[in-house]
Amino acid sequence: MDGIPLLFSIVIGTAKFIFALTVICLLIGVRYIPHRRVGILERLWSPRGSLGQGRIIALAGEAGFQARVLRGGLHFGYPFWMYSVHAVPLVTIAEGRIGYVYARDGHPLTASQTLGTVVECNGFQDPVAFLTNGGLRGRQRAILREGVYAINTALFVVITEQGIHAGPVGRQEREQCASWQQELETARGFAPVLIGSAFYTQRSGDTSIQTDATKLSPYDLLGIITVHDGPTLAPGEFIAPQVGSVDGSGHNYFQDPEVFLALGGRRGKQLQVLTDGTYFINRWFATVELQPKTLIPIGYVGVVISYYGAAGEDVTGAQFRYGEQVESGQRGVWRDALAPGKYALNAYALKVEVVPTVNFVLRWITGQTEAHRYDEELASIPLITADGYEPLLPLSLVLHIDYAKAPRVVQRFGDVRRLITQTLDPILTAYFRDVAQSSHMLDLLTHREEIQRHATEELGRRFQDFDINCVAVLIGRPETGSLKPGQEDPIDRLFDQLRQRRLAEEQKATFGKQQEAAVQLKQLNHAQAEAERQTQLTQTRVEIEIAGNRGSAQLAEAEQLAKRDIAQAAGRARSTELEGQGEAAKVAQIGQAEANVSRLKVEAFTDPRLYALNLIAGQLANSKQPLVPERVVLFGQGEGKGAPETGLFQSILQVLTAWQNIGGETEPPKPAPKPKPEPKLKPET
Repeated sequence: MDGIPLLFSIVIGTAKFIFALTVICLLIGVRYIPHRRVGILERLWSPRGSLGQGRIIALAGEAGFQARVLRGGLHFGYPFWMYSVHAVPLVTIAEGRIGYVYARDGHPLTASQTLGTVVECNGFQDPVAFLTNGGLRGRQRAILREGVYAINTALFVVITEQGIHAGPVGRQEREQCASWQQELETARGFAPVLIGSAFYTQRSGDTSIQTDATKLSPYDLLGIITVHDGPTLAPGEFIAPQVGSVDGSGHNYFQDPEVFLALGGRRGKQLQVLTDGTYFINRWFATVELQPKTLIPIGYVGVVISYYGAAGEDVTGAQFRYGEQVESGQRGVWRDALAPGKYALNAYALKVEVVPTVNFVLRWITGQTEAHRYDEELASIPLITADGYEPLLPLSLVLHIDYAKAPRVVQRFGDVRRLITQTLDPILTAYFRDVAQSSHMLDLLTHREEIQRHATEELGRRFQDFDINCVAVLIGRPETGSLKPGQEDPIDRLFDQLRQRRLAEEQKATFGKQQEAAVQLKQLNHAQAEAERQTQLTQTRVEIEIAGNRGSAQLAEAEQLAKRDIAQAAGRARSTELEGQGEAAKVAQIGQAEANVSRLKVEAFTDPRLYALNLIAGQLANSKQPLVPERVVLFGQGEGKGAPETGLFQSILQVLTAWQNIGGETEPPKPAPKPKPEPKLKPET
């Protein structure tokens, strides 16, 4: 029980000590500021009185918000009955972001100013330096880059992407600052200007970026600057001239507003543009509009029409009465066109008309348009022919513009589209209507090549007066306009007649060709027959030559054989002669011997007839024939009817007695051998 009063006494004592300490701190003015905050002093009263009229920040200890601030830690000398301390967060600017400052106190702005002049004040962390060095109230030209700043938000309202650092300000001022933040957010004012960056173009919410520009590559964009501070333009001017060096290094491409204005820069659209890069530009000072670079493709030239610059001297001469051309950099149509490429040109100061220098086609065909779309307003030409047809003539025109004459074409017509619709179309339409009125419908169908050639020559001559070259005129198939339901197309009917006529002509030509083919076939057959006979004749001639050669060879061979046979015959004859002489002598000796024997035999029979009978009997005895024949053959009769028949015996006797035994010869001499006939020679074939 004794412990409880003791504990209660300790608690009571501690509370009294803390209370007493607090009272002492308040009496001596001890204040603690966290290190993540800054303390804004508000003096409740002062012996020096209150601030002057229009002032809200005290520099000499007057009552009100004080210029200097309290940083983190313990501070003494600020009793509660004299000072009120407002602890506000430090101002933080994220990396790669921009902070904007609005000064609630300072000198008033001049009539030509919309933003406060940049003064040296350590990034708005030294309010005394800002106010003593001539700082102006209102929105400031200077911006805050990434970092943490201990700023007196009673003097400076800082607008960042994350929020508004306004300190102890009224509701109306907060609403105004909130509207500024919304405007900056819409214009992407808290981010630097990135040109040539895909990240920027994809995330860009700037409504000033044209739709066509967002479809381009980010590297095909440029930035057009509009300055909102500084002196106004001179009367009659709408583009501010470029100041500083040509490369823009004088004012660091609008990132240093004070230098820009010191060099004579003026508010309004600037002639100088921003190309690829990163730029930390105060959007209160200058806004940036992204536009596509000027692209001149291959096969085109760019004719420059300058709305800015000094008035130039005409270089076209007295004969050209359609306007003036000037040198590059002067106001007007530049004499020298731009070659194909990319150019960072300010579209508000310069206009570039792209003129094709290659052959391009224009179609006067309803419903058809080329990619260049110069002919999107052109249609098929309605005609009336001499025989009453009303066709629609589709045609195409191939044109060429000399690159050196492109500025003259633009000076004369303004652009290529106006040249086509206001000059080429009326001339072409009138020409073909004149041609149709003097021609029949069939002529338009069958003499198209001739009409095209004449049109190319005539229109080429006319277009030369407008610095245009007509390359070719191409005519399509004429068509009929609107027809009633069930109505026959007269052009189709004419085509049917033309086809029938053409078919008849083709048949006639076919028959003629067939006749010619028959004649040619006859001649071919005759030639083939002659060729075959010629082959036989040639073969016969060859055979004749071969036979002649063979005959000559055989003749030579026969002559040689004849000579051989003659020599052989002569040899055989000589041999036969010698053999005959020897045989004759032999036969003579044998015959002489036999004759002597026969004579002795006859002498022995004393009668030659007896000897003969004896000889016959011997022959008959040795004969194989019967002595009495089976048939009797009569050898002959007497000459007269009364002559006696001669018998067999008498005939035998006659034969026997006919052999006279004269000179001892018993048999007739043998005939001499026949000479061997000479070989016959074969006649020539």
